[in-house]
Amino acid sequence: MIRPVPDPIEPGQESVWAFPRPAIAQPTDAHLRIVLDGRVIAETRRGIRTIETSHPPTFYFPPDDIAREALRPVAGGSFCEWKGSAVYFDVMVGAVVRAKAAWAYPDPTAPFAIIRNHVGFYASAMDACLVDDELVMPQPGGFYGGWITSRFAGPFKGVPGSHGW
Repeated sequence: MIRPVPDPIEPGQESVWAFPRPAIAQPTDAHLRIVLDGRVIAETRRGIRTIETSHPPTFYFPPDDIAREALRPVAGGSFCEWKGSAVYFDVMVGAVVRAKAAWAYPDPTAPFAIIRNHVGFYASAMDACLVDDELVMPQPGGFYGGWITSRFAGPFKGVPGSHGW
């Protein structure tokens, strides 16, 4: 495996290559917002971010800061070696439905207790996800839930050839 060369860090940026492994969760007071079909379905300044080497942060919203009618539980789940077992939700606004576009950890591992029942959203499935009014780019690769903004220097796991990072 060839470890990639980290991108240069510009003023005000964090390098994802300085993020820890194993992953950690930490509160953030960033203004997080999600828009679907022209409607803000989630907005908070009480979010949690998880960070891990080579990944842009994944942001989680407290349940009280999400429109309750926007989430519909669905069958199935996944397992994260750090956080534990996840459940999934369809995200809905009126007739617009994005299948399995959000997830949560109802019983996370002890180091991730802070994200219990908080909800993460795939940026690629929403019309817009914003951090402090900056439109995010979804983490590449289709599986990961990280949000890329100008505050983070990569390269980011999920690009072709990054499976072994």
